[in-house]
Amino acid sequence: MQINQIRISCEINGTRCEDDIAPDLTLIDFLRSKGFLSVKQGCDTANCGLCTVWLDRKPVLSCSVLAARANGKAVTTIEGVQEEAEAFARFMADQGADQCGFCSPGLVMNILAMERELENPGPEEIRHYLSGNLCRCTGYASQMRAIDAYLAAKGGTV
Repeated sequence: MQINQIRISCEINGTRCEDDIAPDLTLIDFLRSKGFLSVKQGCDTANCGLCTVWLDRKPVLSCSVLAARANGKAVTTIEGVQEEAEAFARFMADQGADQCGFCSPGLVMNILAMERELENPGPEEIRHYLSGNLCRCTGYASQMRAIDAYLAAKGGTV
């Protein structure tokens, strides 16, 4: 371990990871250094939602979380929920909500977290939950249709 380094141990998508890191290393930079390139770097100001991952099953903006906060915790990227992400992505494609795809990983992580946290969310709850996800292509109408169809297919109401 180098001077000014700290040791962290966490679980990333079910696999134990230990490393010596700089105390100011962000979670996004840590994850990308480990090959999790689905975690997108957009604004670096916690305004776009592109870098959303789960820390102990709760969505966080990895550009504004220090990697040290993951010590002893479970981190989930979209690779860790691949089957569910692919299922939702089909609904996005059906509704034309995946134009460039840059915002998709963060959006998908938030939708899957919302599905776990809220029982039968309505349109206002969905909009509130996703207020931090920016998309420059779709105008959000197609994304909302995809979310509605996805939740309806899973037995939820919208």
